[in-house]
Amino acid sequence: MCFIEPGHRTLVGSVPLAGPGSLSLDVDRRARHTADDTKQDCNDSRISIGSAFVRSPTMAMPRKPLSFPRAKWTRGTLAVIAVLAMPILALAEDRKTSEEDQINWAKERQFWSFRAPVPQARPEVKNKRWPSQRLDYFVLARMEQKSLSPSPEADKRTLIRRATFDLTGLPPTPEEGLAFLSNHRPDAYARLVDRLLASPRFGERMASVWLPLVRYAEDQAHQVGNDTTMFYPHAYRYREWVINAFNRDLPYDQFLRLQLAADRYLPKPAPDAEDDCRTTAAMPPPLPGSPGVESGDLAALGFIGLGPKYYNRGQLEVLADEWEDRVDTVGRAMLGLTVACARCHDHKFDPITMRDYYGLAGVFASTRMVNKTADGRIVDGKINADKMPPDTMHVVEEGETKDLNVFIRGNVQSKGPVAERRFLRVLSEGEPVAFKDGSGRKELAEAIASSRNPLTARVMVNRLWAVFFGQPLVPTPSNFGHSGQPPTYPELLDDLAARFPPNGWSVKGLVRQIVLSSAYRQSSRDDAEQARLDAANELFWRMNRRRLSVEQWRDTVLFVSGDMEWAGGESLELDDPKNVRRTVYARVSRLKLNDLLMHFDYPDANVHAEKRAVTTTPMQKLFMLNSSFMLGRAGSLAARLTMDPKESDKSRIERAYRLLFGREPEKAELKLALEFLRQPGPRTMTRWEQYAQVLLTSNEMLYVD
Repeated sequence: MCFIEPGHRTLVGSVPLAGPGSLSLDVDRRARHTADDTKQDCNDSRISIGSAFVRSPTMAMPRKPLSFPRAKWTRGTLAVIAVLAMPILALAEDRKTSEEDQINWAKERQFWSFRAPVPQARPEVKNKRWPSQRLDYFVLARMEQKSLSPSPEADKRTLIRRATFDLTGLPPTPEEGLAFLSNHRPDAYARLVDRLLASPRFGERMASVWLPLVRYAEDQAHQVGNDTTMFYPHAYRYREWVINAFNRDLPYDQFLRLQLAADRYLPKPAPDAEDDCRTTAAMPPPLPGSPGVESGDLAALGFIGLGPKYYNRGQLEVLADEWEDRVDTVGRAMLGLTVACARCHDHKFDPITMRDYYGLAGVFASTRMVNKTADGRIVDGKINADKMPPDTMHVVEEGETKDLNVFIRGNVQSKGPVAERRFLRVLSEGEPVAFKDGSGRKELAEAIASSRNPLTARVMVNRLWAVFFGQPLVPTPSNFGHSGQPPTYPELLDDLAARFPPNGWSVKGLVRQIVLSSAYRQSSRDDAEQARLDAANELFWRMNRRRLSVEQWRDTVLFVSGDMEWAGGESLELDDPKNVRRTVYARVSRLKLNDLLMHFDYPDANVHAEKRAVTTTPMQKLFMLNSSFMLGRAGSLAARLTMDPKESDKSRIERAYRLLFGREPEKAELKLALEFLRQPGPRTMTRWEQYAQVLLTSNEMLYVD
């Protein structure tokens, strides 16, 4: 029977003594197991005292239970027995709390995701004319095995619209579409992709993908009165750094290193001339593969520095919850592992022990969250958000170095042995080496960003594949462990992941391979016979039709209406009528997520979000019909379309379709629009404003083929 951790349901008949999570007595009954209970069984030990069972979460099952004559036990009697049993339990708690030595580590390291990815031999295929990139051979080989064939290549109008949305989050302009259609060079599509990758819009698009993974937000989930001391009014500096990092194609390993420990890679300041006659400071080893780290890279520390804070932070149990957030976010976002599941017990499915968890938690327990100005001055933590200096960054720095005790059952009052700060054992070569460099953040960064780490490249490759194909190769993008799902294309995933580090960890290079592939350029049209063989399109025999994210959709509405403002900088509320900037620059709240973001499936900013839900609700259409934002954009679009009084309605409609949908209207659509525009409209809106709103709220505006 599993003793439930603090904050979970309590078993009937259980009398907690000595604090929650440390000891329990099951009186006059044995708990029944459900199927789920059996699956989640903690395999605890217990000492039988008559009909009472004194339980220790860590001691081994005694061969002969301590038995006393059955009697009618009172609560007071049980308490006495518990006290008498405490020395036995204390001895048990002093024993090693984990089953670490019982794990066959060599066997566990043979699990598919814990093996280092290696380049795969290129598969042989029958249709040798179809592949255009190396990855296409892997896709086609599996298709042919299942008697599937690739879909035809999408037409050029579809391709430019798909690629432009995927790489910039915006539609192509009519002029860009016409230029691509008129370009008959063999490399026209490759040149289009290169132009889009070089656009500053690429970084904004990729930041919209990354920020929910790291639970980016600018406040906290709780607020007492007008207290905003724990808010992050300058969180945008981290967002700005992320955008710039993607635009300059910062190698992905360095992208991770800097977010964990940018301050630990900075050159040491020059010594004072009065104290040292040297004119140059001793420089630490440079960031691998990098000419150096600049002070502007400190903003990357917002990855940790913008994490949730909870009230009563001086209490150990509150800090423990904060450390769990850091471990969970790092584990799932960067490694694709649910490490935080080992906070209260060894992981139920993966070879991740409590020592592993507290080894990582100790890194963050040795790290301080601070608000710091550009000159290094720490801002008083009692200052409200609106009083913080304008150059404030929300970052972290080294704190008091400490190794944590293992908290038995996650209870901070029930301390087991000390767990040295270190990396996960299953991802280490042999026994993990203890972290000794300050908090250990730099050593953790090196362990995660290492090309020898079997997960880091795989996880990012999988995320990027999902961005451009609408579904990942591993269906559980943040769980590459035993309870996750295996990859649909293991050889393809390994080949891409193995070649990612040697190619400089270049995100743009990997994206270019994907977007230039024949697999990506397929039509999204369905085929009944092929769907019968692969209804879920797991083998990618066609492109998936995808709904735009809320950022892409709102940005498109602003873009086609002519209202888009390209400024970045400080965040604005989405409800602000003056906010006509890209959605990535909007304020994101943990306390109350903006209604627009919530209605259109933006993830909860309190936790890591491995992927987004896709819902269709009445509130979405009601927003499109009634919100001041949509009415304003309809007015702007109508004004844009009717700017030339000499232009015919037919010409205006055709221009509207090219602007919004990248195509010409069909005859039926043109006829229907002309009939609509000839009818009298209401007093509140012109007929053209109504028509513009209809186009903006159409399904075609929400989807990309």
